[in-house]
Amino acid sequence: MTDVTNSRELALEILLEILEKGGYSHVVLRQALGKYQYLSKQDRAFLTRVTEGTLEYLIQIDWVLNQYSKTKVQKMKPVIRTILRMSVYQILYMDRIPDSAACNEAVKLAGKRKFSGLKGFVNGVLRSVAREKESLLRELSEEIVSCPQSEHGRASIRYSVPEWLLAMWIRELGWEQTREVLSAFLAAGGTTVRCNLNLAEKSRILESLTGQGVLCQESIYSEKVLTISGYDYLESLEAFQNGWIQVQDLSSVLAGDAAAPKTGDYVIDVCAAPGGKSLHVADMLKGTGMVEARDLTWQKVELIQENIQRTGFDNIRARQQDALELDEESIEQADMVLADLPCSGLGIIGKKPDIKIHMTPEKLESLVTLQRDILSVVWQYVKPGGTLVYSTCTIHKEENQDNVAWLLQHFPLEPVDITGRFGPQIQDASLKEGWMQFLPGKHPCDGFFVAVLRRKPVSSREN
Repeated sequence: MTDVTNSRELALEILLEILEKGGYSHVVLRQALGKYQYLSKQDRAFLTRVTEGTLEYLIQIDWVLNQYSKTKVQKMKPVIRTILRMSVYQILYMDRIPDSAACNEAVKLAGKRKFSGLKGFVNGVLRSVAREKESLLRELSEEIVSCPQSEHGRASIRYSVPEWLLAMWIRELGWEQTREVLSAFLAAGGTTVRCNLNLAEKSRILESLTGQGVLCQESIYSEKVLTISGYDYLESLEAFQNGWIQVQDLSSVLAGDAAAPKTGDYVIDVCAAPGGKSLHVADMLKGTGMVEARDLTWQKVELIQENIQRTGFDNIRARQQDALELDEESIEQADMVLADLPCSGLGIIGKKPDIKIHMTPEKLESLVTLQRDILSVVWQYVKPGGTLVYSTCTIHKEENQDNVAWLLQHFPLEPVDITGRFGPQIQDASLKEGWMQFLPGKHPCDGFFVAVLRRKPVSSREN
């Protein structure tokens, strides 16, 4: 990434890296914020919002640009296309930025990137968007009460989601639930953290955070969970440095609650990085047992080790292990196996909006195959009578409910009734069948799936 002199230049660099080179938004943004630490808190907030907002509304933005430009978006030069995209987002959705400033800065950016001949084009398109801003916003925010197939295109633009994904969710969830999910994605905000309550009392954690100017909202679904905002660097917070908090969504925390480990359990987490669920289970074990957090590469193992060192737990260790390769020494050794597997990530679009840009139906199919390949190996680590916890951060029946049905059909596993494990606020008929699909809009968390299965005792195995 080249050196820059202001936040708009940096936003351009980040978006080019993501949209034109296939980078992951959370990785590229984190690296940029780390490199340019001299930026003020205000500039960092601006940069984050422009980057994430442009990605979040990309489909809608491209539709707007195609209304006002004779050259269609996909025919534009990448730098100009990206400048226009981020500038349209500022005009439509950042009220504190004057439209004239967004236009002028875009023109300057085009000149700095040696596209002086296109400065007039950039200015003309953006001025036209700014003039029609109010009518555009009315059209784009119009509620869609029903969504037959003929309306899929309009809904795709309204909620800025690919039409194929919209159609899939309507088939699986129905239109009303799909609309709730998509609306929740566009409204997502704040950072969710889990408190390690065996390291510090909740009151002490809250006192530390608020003392550093952090805004904290407690969850009614879990005493361990806070949503925090108003901070600059997460790493600068005393509560983070001391290991008292770990970035983890409520849904992921509830997955740990569903697992319900017992004192002294030996737990294997087969795809653990960066270690949030492993650390949660270690905390739940209250110093007993052992959690072995595994992942594919040393880089991922190092991430887990960093979090272990920061939190100070001594009943957890990290290990490099390919989940696709059978570890003979682990067969029937674990009281519990956590299998939070690679997935499409469609449940966390609100936090990582580039997922909906990069994902395809073909990639979904390949992920289901990968998940089943891993599950066919790791279920063997569970002791007879032990527990397999399968989870994903997606909303996709084939990766979730269908994989559970496949597991039950092919291996000596049975569902565990998990009614009550999420507290009284969450009630669903699926809990008796051993699984739960969390949905943004319906639940105050990411889209997440968790299933709890028991390996049948030897005496009850089928021949």
